[in-house]
Amino acid sequence: MNIMDFNVKKLAADAGTFLSRAVQFTEEKLGQAEKTELDAHLENLLSKAECTKLWTEKIMKQTEVLLQPNPNARIEEFVYEKLDRKAPSRMNNPELLGQYMIDAGNEFGPGTAYGNALIKCGETQKRIGTADRELIQTSAINFLTPLRNFIEGDYKTIAKERKLLQNKRLDLDAAKTRLKKAKVAEARAAQLNTSQPEENNIMIWAEEVTKSEQEVRITQSEFDRQAEITRLLLEGISSTHAHHLRCLNDFVEAQMTYYAQCYQYMLDLQKQLGSFPSTFLSNNNQSSSTPVQSVSTPSVLASASASLPSVSNSIVTSGISELRSSSGSRKARVLYDYDAANSSELSLLADEVITVYSIPGMDSDWLMGERGNQKGKVPITYLELLN
Repeated sequence: MNIMDFNVKKLAADAGTFLSRAVQFTEEKLGQAEKTELDAHLENLLSKAECTKLWTEKIMKQTEVLLQPNPNARIEEFVYEKLDRKAPSRMNNPELLGQYMIDAGNEFGPGTAYGNALIKCGETQKRIGTADRELIQTSAINFLTPLRNFIEGDYKTIAKERKLLQNKRLDLDAAKTRLKKAKVAEARAAQLNTSQPEENNIMIWAEEVTKSEQEVRITQSEFDRQAEITRLLLEGISSTHAHHLRCLNDFVEAQMTYYAQCYQYMLDLQKQLGSFPSTFLSNNNQSSSTPVQSVSTPSVLASASASLPSVSNSIVTSGISELRSSSGSRKARVLYDYDAANSSELSLLADEVITVYSIPGMDSDWLMGERGNQKGKVPITYLELLN
């Protein structure tokens, strides 16, 4: 029974406090009550914390989009994370593309130029997919997790203490308002001191003033204590920035490693392929009189030209131009297998050496090739001119 009485009294006290805070808050909004302002330093700390939380959320979400563009996959990962279960492993986009290329290359025939090139490209795409997984894993551990810990941990604690500070301020201002009203009532009662009842009224209001002053001292002390707790937590934001800076460096290093790996993989692939053929046969086996224009190397790789394969487009073009102007012949190594489309062309086998020369009026993408008694047109992009 005593426990029940205690619970009822506590509930009534909590309800009274909540009502008092609500009245104070409403009167402040209506301009009918004074509001205790926080000091400028604390206000700046609160603003810094709110700004940190806002931009941390935006950076975290956009990083997740960067690392995993598929929204459905992100939702699935989120659900498995909340269930504390490991998400099922599946191929990422580069790995899936690589597998398709390998399957297509095997279907077309590993012995053909196109099939062989597809297999090599597919293997490189799968290596890029592995590097992509490593980037996601490293970034999640070293960058995203610390950001998420701040949002779901440190900032929640700050928000909780900030709300408590707001409540303490409302209690303080409500106590100040009651003290002010008690003093006004006491002054009015003193002016009407004409009878015994009024003297009793003065004593009542004097007691009310004393009680209100005591309440103000208590609420002021609680407010100051809570303000100090909140300030100490907020000053930790500077340490959070320093920690996030280290995490950002780790993220940049992970990206640098990833892009360096991808660049090296593509360099190795380019060395394997030499240069891509620019002329393809149509499905009806008719020879193409107008070759597809080859794609030039991006300017961003110009600085790394020293490390590119010796058989670059510019070198091939220069060698072909010299060959045409000299009207002589040169030895050339075959880079890929080539099946002749008609009797005017010469079939080629990878790594064999043939003699090539130019004749007047020949298309710029073709040369005449000789192997013993056999001769015919050959595409220049399948050849590496030898010195």
